[in-house]
Amino acid sequence: MHITQLNRECLLHLFSFLDKNSRKNLAKTCHKLREVFEDPLLWSLLNFHSPAELKKDNFLLGPALKYLSICWYSERVKVCNIEDWMKNNFQKDFCNRHENTVNVFLLEVCNSCPNLLSLTLSGCGHVTDDCISLLLKNCPNLKTLKLENCVRITDQTLEAVTLYGGSLQTLHVDFCRNITQSGLERVREKHPSVTLRAERSANMIPDSKPEKKLMLEKASRKSVHL
Repeated sequence: MHITQLNRECLLHLFSFLDKNSRKNLAKTCHKLREVFEDPLLWSLLNFHSPAELKKDNFLLGPALKYLSICWYSERVKVCNIEDWMKNNFQKDFCNRHENTVNVFLLEVCNSCPNLLSLTLSGCGHVTDDCISLLLKNCPNLKTLKLENCVRITDQTLEAVTLYGGSLQTLHVDFCRNITQSGLERVREKHPSVTLRAERSANMIPDSKPEKKLMLEKASRKSVHL
C-alpha cells in the first residue's frame, strides 16, 4: 500500500511521530500530504530549542495549539542573560536580534493561539513583562506557566498573573533574578490555589550597575541611623 492510500486519521497519526523538519519535507511530496501537514489537529504541541527555529516555516500556529515550549541553553545564547550594563556593543547587537525574534513570535502566539493551556520558557533572556501580560490576557485558559532564567521578568509579570491568570494552576518563576519576595507573596495572597515555585529567584541579586547598588546601600544605612 502506498502512503497516500492511508486515510486522514492514519496519516495524522503517522505525522505525529515526526519532527517539524520531517513533516515539512514529507508535505512537499504531494498535495494530499501537504493537506495533512496543514491540518490544525497536528499542531497541538510545539517545542523549540533555538531562536533560529522560531523563524522557520516548518510549523503551524493556530487555535489548536495547547502546549508550547521554548527552551535553549547554548553558549551563544547565554550572552542574552548577562546584565545589559555589562554587555559590549557586539553583544548588544546580538541580543537585539534575538529580542526581536522572540517578541515577534510571542506576539503571533498571542494573536493566533487563544486556547493555549501550557507555556514553558527557559533561557529566554529577552522575554518581557509586556509579552507575558499580553499572553495572559489573550490566552484565558492558560493553566501552566513556567519561566526559568528569564532575566527580564519582574514583579510586573506577577501582577499580571493576579489580574489575568484566573485559570492558572501552576506558576514557576525559577532563576528569574528581577522578581521580589513581596511580588511572590502577592500572588500567594491573590491566588492561594496556584502551585507557585520560585527557586533561587527572590534571593538573587537584581540587575543594576555597581554604583547604583552602592548608592542604595548607603541610603539604606542612612535611613537606619535616622
